[in-house]
Amino acid sequence: MWSRAISIASFASCLRIKSPMVLSCIFSGFTDVIEPFDGTLYDPCCGSGGMFIQSTDLVKAKQGDISCINVYGQEKEAATYRLAKMNLALRGISHNLGSESDSTFTNDLHKGIYFDYIMANPPFNLKGWFNENLKNDSRWTDYTTPPESNANYAWILHMLSHLKPISGVAGFLLANGALGDTDSLEIRKKLIENDKVEAIIILPRELFITTDISVTFWILNQNKKGGKYHGRQLRNREHEILFMDLRQWTENPVKGEQKKKVQLITEQIQSV
Repeated sequence: MWSRAISIASFASCLRIKSPMVLSCIFSGFTDVIEPFDGTLYDPCCGSGGMFIQSTDLVKAKQGDISCINVYGQEKEAATYRLAKMNLALRGISHNLGSESDSTFTNDLHKGIYFDYIMANPPFNLKGWFNENLKNDSRWTDYTTPPESNANYAWILHMLSHLKPISGVAGFLLANGALGDTDSLEIRKKLIENDKVEAIIILPRELFITTDISVTFWILNQNKKGGKYHGRQLRNREHEILFMDLRQWTENPVKGEQKKKVQLITEQIQSV
């Protein structure tokens, strides 16, 4: 999907916005890259539904029909789950967030359903996600059981298990440490051997108001063979992975912030 590299410039451009707005803008960047214009869209940790709202806003901006998108999600926290349902209902977005709030890992409310698109911003380095019932879970049958220490690779394998086998695409944020965890090395090897990784983009530090860690944007793709995609002809990208490391782009501080924050300037974005 990577004549789609031009979409990365659009993704990067949103990072110029000051830190309180960055996360919302990254959601918008997700939609520019993944282009969930029709079919099914899933977020396994949907929060209050922000990713879904950004997706449908993009469709409307392109004169599309939001009735062509069916969104699915799951949220663990009961109050946030209710807020998500209200947000989506008020905007007329068809949705299925399951019958209750619950953990995506211990009670997958959409088990057996495969989606065209997945977009997510999982909690970074989530602890306490594992119990013994998950040890031989079918979501990681073709890999190995993710480390109990944090849920980073559990999120990856969960999302991969829900992608349509021939055409599914996923985009999500993870803490940069997920790229080098020694206890998940075998899973990373298998993801590369199975040609599931389309792109990995390491974002600059200090973009976010809540953390100064470096964050990575991942794209998984079930079909890198090329062909028609939303009116464009994409080249074959089998056994290729796009890597971009933007961590050194720290020379442009945002003025007026109490904490040190940075932005990407136009020249940097154009170089992307």
